[in-house]
Amino acid sequence: MGVKAWLSKVFAAYVHKQDQKWIECPVEAQQAIFETIIRKAQNTAFGKDHQFSEIHSYDDFKKAVPVRDYEGLSDYFNRVKKGEEDVLWPGKPLYLAKTSGTTSGTKYIPISRDSISNHINGARNALLAYIHETGNARFLNGKLIFLSGSPTLEEVGGIKTGRLSGISNHHVPGYLRTSQLPSYETNCIEDWETKLDEIIEETVDQDMTLISGIPPWVQMYFDKLMQQRGKPIKDIFPNFSLFVYGGVNFEPYRAKMFESIGKKVDSIETFPASEGFFAYQNEQNDKGLLLLLNAGIFYEFIPVEEFFDENPTRLTIGEVELNKNYALVISSNAGLWGYSIGDTVKFTSLSPFKIIVSGRIKHFISAFGEHVIGEEVEKAMQYTMNRFRNVELVEFTVAPYVSQGEGKSYHEWLVEFSKPPKDMQQFEQELNAQLQKLNTYYDDLIEGNILSGLRVRALPIGAFQNYMKSKGKLGGQNKVPRLSNDRSLADELIKIANITRNA
Repeated sequence: MGVKAWLSKVFAAYVHKQDQKWIECPVEAQQAIFETIIRKAQNTAFGKDHQFSEIHSYDDFKKAVPVRDYEGLSDYFNRVKKGEEDVLWPGKPLYLAKTSGTTSGTKYIPISRDSISNHINGARNALLAYIHETGNARFLNGKLIFLSGSPTLEEVGGIKTGRLSGISNHHVPGYLRTSQLPSYETNCIEDWETKLDEIIEETVDQDMTLISGIPPWVQMYFDKLMQQRGKPIKDIFPNFSLFVYGGVNFEPYRAKMFESIGKKVDSIETFPASEGFFAYQNEQNDKGLLLLLNAGIFYEFIPVEEFFDENPTRLTIGEVELNKNYALVISSNAGLWGYSIGDTVKFTSLSPFKIIVSGRIKHFISAFGEHVIGEEVEKAMQYTMNRFRNVELVEFTVAPYVSQGEGKSYHEWLVEFSKPPKDMQQFEQELNAQLQKLNTYYDDLIEGNILSGLRVRALPIGAFQNYMKSKGKLGGQNKVPRLSNDRSLADELIKIANITRNA
């Protein structure tokens, strides 16, 4: 066993012991964070505007601070971008994380000196939890790849600014830096396809043991490797044993990825965002993600069905229930207050508190009153593919099709298959049946002959890649929305697909 692997086991045991303190007292841990961040931000512009000095309880906070998204707090964010100090958190942010919003355009999320440790320690502790549970630390003796955005930073208002993954790249611990690939120079390449070619050149002959990234982009890396070497990943990287991912549900990609690898490898799911590192999978046999309740973030949860109400119910960690969808709202030591991050979560355990990410609050289909969410379409696809074992997909998204003449309206599933079903009609029927089981409103519309069954539009290989490229979002942390309530994405994708098919 190498020195790094041996030391990591000692450190993993220490971190595990420290974590038990807040895991066993979750409500108290959250209350302590609540009191600390309110006190620290009293003299900021936001704190003065919202009378933080008069907040003595969570009820006081709810009365003083409404739930808002990026647009709702844009006046404060714009002041931060101009270089003004003490706006949302004392001083200036250490960084601004630049991210593409689906409704806001480019967003600039502050990362403070107090909050940067949340991002770095969250990712670190995910690996340490795995080491503590499994005893496997051998991957630290090989090379580690993090498929991420460029670490090149610009300045906005005198604040270093860039993609979160690029910012995090500057904080990789020294003991891992010597094992990290690709090189800094390659990571700085902006064009994803050029960058991918360079990554392959740098890694193909290395002893890769850990690979991390968003599943569709990792799959593209695997595809190019196999095309070049003509053999599965396990034969290219025989010591590859751990896959770390986040950002999207892994299930739609699992079958194709493990077929590409050619063997089973352990995996760790994480829940990172520009706004914070929220949770990670700490047990291999449990898909629930441990919610980090001591990391400078105070959490609130709004029942999804109330989110768009004028005065929705706001719950703390001690008030949530199992298997209910909640919109996730945070206040943090980065200076985010009553901030809706746009994700929905569902608790799978209350002791300790574990979640799964169930979708996006603005990503749903309710064109006909069905309110189908991301979790439901992903599960419907997963269950259907379990019945059609030979089918493999690259990517998919769902949109409503509103009939303009004869025939009923329906949901259109735009799917890029790497191995399409032999009988598409049977596949559609099974997919439709699974969605009916998962969503009673959709079932009622089908049974009531208001909607016809869903239809699958098979797209040519490369359609989604070309679509993302046309949007300047190829690679890195970018992902395709799983579903939309209108046709804008679907129509653009079909147009790109037709060009791809005719190329």
